[in-house]
Amino acid sequence: MAKNFSDPKFVVRGILGVLLAANLVGAGMVLFPPGGSAEDLERQLASLQSQVTQNKALLERTRQHAAAVEKGRTEGDKFLNEYFLDRRTASATLETALVDAATAAKIKPREHAWATQPIEGSDTLSMWTVTYSFEGAPHDVMNFVHEIDRSPTFLIIDSLNATPQQGANSSTVTVTMKIDAFVREDPGQ
Repeated sequence: MAKNFSDPKFVVRGILGVLLAANLVGAGMVLFPPGGSAEDLERQLASLQSQVTQNKALLERTRQHAAAVEKGRTEGDKFLNEYFLDRRTASATLETALVDAATAAKIKPREHAWATQPIEGSDTLSMWTVTYSFEGAPHDVMNFVHEIDRSPTFLIIDSLNATPQQGANSSTVTVTMKIDAFVREDPGQ
């Protein structure tokens, strides 16, 4: 059978078919919206708002951690600069600190020896161990220990051995001390 496009029945049926298809598409869009139902969209919105709140809190904690790390780095650098000796001047500074403390305590410096050990995990820090011998009265030795404790140089007395000197009237002791100092190398060198 031949289709006659000029037949009004055929044209009306075609228009009704197109309208029926459009109505079905419209009903499908109403029943199953492309972005989800209103309830689905509300749930998605609540979930996204919750994520935003959580991410803002995480960002704030991260900022606080970053500020704490920066503060720690600044205070660590300040500590290193204040209490660790500069390698270029360490031996002179350490020698001066010990001799000044001995002079203030009225004891006599004797022989000394130096040893250097790198600090594990650092390329720029090392520990210097100085074994120093002094001679003086026991009270003066205590004053010397006090002077070292008050020294602006960060010194740690690792060991102290006192031996009385020979003689009946001698109240002098020979003291051998192992003293640790910390040295930093300028990273630019």
